[in-house]
Amino acid sequence: MCNFNKHDDDTKLLIHLFMSKCAEALGGANALLSLLESMRAQKPHPLIYDKCLIKSSHAAISWNKAVYVEKLRTLEHLLAEHKSAKEPNFNILEHKNKKIQKEISNTVKAMRPIEFIVKPHDSSLGGFEFEPFEFVEEGYVKLNPLFVAFFFCSVEYTKKALNYTAA
Repeated sequence: MCNFNKHDDDTKLLIHLFMSKCAEALGGANALLSLLESMRAQKPHPLIYDKCLIKSSHAAISWNKAVYVEKLRTLEHLLAEHKSAKEPNFNILEHKNKKIQKEISNTVKAMRPIEFIVKPHDSSLGGFEFEPFEFVEEGYVKLNPLFVAFFFCSVEYTKKALNYTAA
């Protein structure tokens, strides 16, 4: 999922458009990349950071609830299982193992109210908001590509997405 080169052209273009809009809302690619680098520098993982705020020289990201370590581990396990997935729209609730399926369901319930707010320091720019999941229909939940890119993929992934041009 976090290997940009393994996506098909349509998915690459979609991710490029998402990241370009995010960069534009923050004042450019450097502002977005600076924020992502600040997030990667946060130890422990930014999602479990209890202050729920990370600042860079150009922008800040905040959210309304810290994530428990168990929920983070469930997400990491889920992403590791789908590491090489070319299709980012898989239903995260579908899992062969019933115990893991229950853990995923509990993670979705616990994280559903979380909203991430990204604001540039320049108040004339808009910023943006996103949630960790996209609820397609009853029993079908997928990970928000922005959430995955911001919290789990490398900064290099975002650079590739921003620099992508359709063939």
